[in-house]
Amino acid sequence: QLEQFLDDHGGDYKDLRDLPSVDGTSLLSPYLANGVLSSKQCLIAARQQQGMGGNQEGLATWTNEIAWRDFYINILYHYPRISMHRAFKPETEALQWNTPGENFEAWNSGNTGIPIVDAAMRQLNQTGWMHNRLRMITAMFLTKNLFIDWRLGEAYFMSKLVDGFLASNNGGWQWSASTGTDAAPYFRVFNPATQSERFDPDGEFIRKYVPEIAKLDNKRIHQPWAGGVIPGGYPRPIVDLKESRKEAISKFQALKN
Repeated sequence: QLEQFLDDHGGDYKDLRDLPSVDGTSLLSPYLANGVLSSKQCLIAARQQQGMGGNQEGLATWTNEIAWRDFYINILYHYPRISMHRAFKPETEALQWNTPGENFEAWNSGNTGIPIVDAAMRQLNQTGWMHNRLRMITAMFLTKNLFIDWRLGEAYFMSKLVDGFLASNNGGWQWSASTGTDAAPYFRVFNPATQSERFDPDGEFIRKYVPEIAKLDNKRIHQPWAGGVIPGGYPRPIVDLKESRKEAISKFQALKN
């Protein structure tokens, strides 16, 4: 699969990796997580492909992602507290997360009323895998819009993912929650609807996993609540995206006071 990816899609990786409706990623994470492949093997194979005239930019982007994997392994080694449900940034331990309750259940079952989030969570529940762009979107939605403790999301992912790997999973969740090393700045909050419009413009991925809204046009499918009647059986958003973003930012700002 490593050879096939490099031959067929390695050069296109930079252009295709963020599109969940296509197989633009390597799909090698289960093999890396379980030790069937090593990061070193991947790097050597990519360098060989580059030497044979492969698309340099696409392959370089992929090897950067492999480097991120090793980076998080090194972080886990040097800061073992992150394997003990601790934030890399100690000051963020003071954050008062919301009680999970029904919102957490809506998130993990794919019934938040935000199509791209719901499609991603249903993909995870049905297949045991989720596209990397969607992992960031769903994690940031849980931690910033719902303001639910990242550790709950981290544990849920590990219970479902066939490629669940402590270092990478923890690193990704703490990045999204702005509690980790090289984390997303707390004021950088993905708008899932905007992300959806950008990376699944025709709603192809959403239609596959959220059939309740499959008949909506390419514009409304990203925000069914914006005008018109929401198709029966699909919920309204459980949170206001703009207001919840403001609340999350204010809670992080309060840590500095």
